[in-house]
Amino acid sequence: MAAHAFQNQSGVIFVNPPRPQPFVLVPCNPPVLTPLGFSLLTQMDEERSLSLLQFMFNERLEPSLEEEEKRRNVILKLKQIVLEWVRRVAWQRQLPKQHISATYGTILTYGSYGLGVHGSESDIDALCVGPYFATMADDFFIVLRNMLKTFPEVSEIHCVKDAKVPLMRFKFDGISIDLPYAQLKVLSVPENVDVLNPFFLREIDETSWKSLSGVRANKRILQLVPNLENFQSTLRCVKLWAKRRGVYGNLHGFLGGVHLAILVAFVCQSNPNASLNALIMNFFQIFAHWPWPTPVILQDGLPATGDAIETRSLMPIRLPCSPYDYCHSNITKSTFYRIRTEFLRGYTMTKDLLKSDFDWGSVFEPYPYSKKYTRFLKIYLSDSEQDELGDWVGWVKSRFRCLILKLEEVQGICDPNPTEYVDIDVTEPNVVFYWGLNPGKGNFTDIVSVKEDFMKNIDNGYQGSPGRLEFSLVQASELPKNVLVGSGSGKGTKACWKILDYYNQQRIPIYSQHLPHYFVGYVATNGEPMYPSAGG
Repeated sequence: MAAHAFQNQSGVIFVNPPRPQPFVLVPCNPPVLTPLGFSLLTQMDEERSLSLLQFMFNERLEPSLEEEEKRRNVILKLKQIVLEWVRRVAWQRQLPKQHISATYGTILTYGSYGLGVHGSESDIDALCVGPYFATMADDFFIVLRNMLKTFPEVSEIHCVKDAKVPLMRFKFDGISIDLPYAQLKVLSVPENVDVLNPFFLREIDETSWKSLSGVRANKRILQLVPNLENFQSTLRCVKLWAKRRGVYGNLHGFLGGVHLAILVAFVCQSNPNASLNALIMNFFQIFAHWPWPTPVILQDGLPATGDAIETRSLMPIRLPCSPYDYCHSNITKSTFYRIRTEFLRGYTMTKDLLKSDFDWGSVFEPYPYSKKYTRFLKIYLSDSEQDELGDWVGWVKSRFRCLILKLEEVQGICDPNPTEYVDIDVTEPNVVFYWGLNPGKGNFTDIVSVKEDFMKNIDNGYQGSPGRLEFSLVQASELPKNVLVGSGSGKGTKACWKILDYYNQQRIPIYSQHLPHYFVGYVATNGEPMYPSAGG
């Protein structure tokens, strides 16, 4: 099934999603099937969907009820703090008493939490929205920060003022929070303010507009998907796949959360009645053959406009809210090749519904870096203080695109593994990256000039005390054990993900009741098979 592109009279390219297909995907080169044969395919599709739900359950992709309650309480407490902050600032500005009592601010969530696809270890992306008199420089970064410091539940507060979207980063009751700020030109911000309403967006500054982008995109995506539970289940699977296969992480030149959310929403729009298995199959089928750089555009029922096409991105994906803009992307030729290769791999593995040895665990298998590359660039970052290390690592990662482009210049390609590892043999707090280097460029040794070029970018604008940054070349045989096991297994900070001990568990295979030799999946060993909902 292919997407179709067309040009309007203004020369603007638009994309129509593929027409909705039948509920079941038939395998490549299918035989002529009788109604009984289609019934069999339907049953096989249902079984593969159930086995995927069981796989997700075994991977513990969803937080527990206790963890959900904890997150809700954190958001409620943050809303109370913001309300108190807004009224304190109003009093400091000497506003009339009736204005002080009437003014409000609020907290809006977005990202994985806002979409309902967060995990037990996910952080919370939350936006602080305040009225016209509460400024970012003085009131948000100083007054609100000082208020947060007085709460015993709050720790590790960092102000990231030089980011494209300035924010505060802290932990609240052990949960990591990223908190940017948007200032609206109103006296009072409703608790559930409609960020798609032009009334609230009039005359806001550019920084506030950027801060609102994530919330607005989330809200529009949730409005446009035909089945919320199917969307959430599919997105959970796709995010796990992208992390395991090493193609998740915008700062490393791969796909970020909003990119994947829009791609999955596009598939859901194209197949509104499809099963979970069919949606995953369609995801790989559509994007393995997508005619990049034709942009991916969600259908919103609005008339086509003459918005300019994104020409700078290799994989343009349009945000679904007006005025339309494109997702920020750091994709380079190296990461573009990796992403497309993984799309094709996923398509090849899932396209045949009757494949007898199919196993979801193979689709989500960690990327074997040590088998794919013989040499790696080791990037070692450290600081004497653990609290300072996060800021230093975050700053360096924000400049990784420059490093990837330089390595492409001298190497042809590189594979910037997003996993963050820790060198446990070193006492100082540290984070380590291992990037795969082009096997065809075995004579590359000049990492000194690469580091010098990168340091020029690092030294420009960092406001804190810089930590250490070291480059070295490492052979695959010299990699630590925690790197050899595959992508996503290293201990690290926010960008690291946890891989459960899936392959070492005792697993009982399940075979289809319709085709005796058709492998469906594995059953949990702690009781009867469970097929829970994977919706958020």
